[in-house]
Amino acid sequence: MGKKLVAYFSASGTTRKVAEMIASAAEADLYEIMPKQPYSKADLNWMDKKSRSSVEMSDKNSRPEIMDTDANIDRYDEIILGFPIWWYVAPTIIHTFLESYDFSGKKVVLFATSGGSGFGNTVSELKPSAPNTVIVEGKVFGKVTKQEIAEWVNCIS
Repeated sequence: MGKKLVAYFSASGTTRKVAEMIASAAEADLYEIMPKQPYSKADLNWMDKKSRSSVEMSDKNSRPEIMDTDANIDRYDEIILGFPIWWYVAPTIIHTFLESYDFSGKKVVLFATSGGSGFGNTVSELKPSAPNTVIVEGKVFGKVTKQEIAEWVNCIS
């Protein structure tokens, strides 16, 4: 079993909590993907077509800047990558993260948080951002327990 990293983007803190539980259960390192410009509550208003998140998600080429590119991906065999579901897919900042490193030959297992929607086309949309990488659709979590996390981590290991 190789070294694992749980990398995550969390706009409101929900995904962070799940990522921390996964990192603990998987005995993995933890890395937060932080936007250079943090998202405000108004930025996340999906009902406003002019909100920052709405504008980013309507432009498939949008690549929000991230704070740093020092996740040392080369040290890991498996990356467990988490994010909230936005508009039925991963937020565009996940593309920024994937395009900032060489994931060739690595396994990337996805997890997401959502109030009700699934992964949609997430895997197929992310693959061009991480060529030569195995991207695995993992699990979408709503309300979750440590037990559920531990069982899922055992399944992906």
